[in-house]
Amino acid sequence: MPEDEAQPARIELILSRPPVGWFPKPTVVVGGRGQPAQWGTGTWQVEPGATIGVYLFNRVWRFGAAELVAGGPGTTLRYRAPWLPFGPGRLTSVA
Repeated sequence: MPEDEAQPARIELILSRPPVGWFPKPTVVVGGRGQPAQWGTGTWQVEPGATIGVYLFNRVWRFGAAELVAGGPGTTLRYRAPWLPFGPGRLTSVA
């Protein structure tokens, strides 16, 4: 395999919901393809420079959407859902 080809990397994604209330399970979007997820910490295999997105869906509308471009291998991202079932969430890189 040529060295200049981009190798997939593993990133850690921490999905945090507000401490009160019921919230639907998040959907993680990697490279335009949505994948159901669970609250908590998980790892995802992504291409370098891929856009990572997270949103929530409550049977009527999407809310809590956030996007970020993934860094290199070993990157940790944290998603925080909004307190109310509308508005954006926050997706940040954890140092």
